[in-house]
Amino acid sequence: IEAEGVCTEILPNALFRVTLDQGTTLLAHLSGKMRVNNINCRLMDRVQVEISTYDLTKARIVFRYKPGQVRRHGTDPS
Repeated sequence: IEAEGVCTEILPNALFRVTLDQGTTLLAHLSGKMRVNNINCRLMDRVQVEISTYDLTKARIVFRYKPGQVRRHGTDPS
């Protein structure tokens, strides 16, 4: 399950609290390719996550949008 949200809290061990556009809060970690390529997330960064089908409160951050970047789905980032 893919969704978009905002990083609202940075936790130890590369964990992040992400609030989705629907208002749900998830615990997310960086995907392996983001770690290898040293892509970091900061507070209030817009991210795309893949939600676990087994536990709907956990997710993996797979993409970080740059400020002002158009989203993958073609909608405006504001």
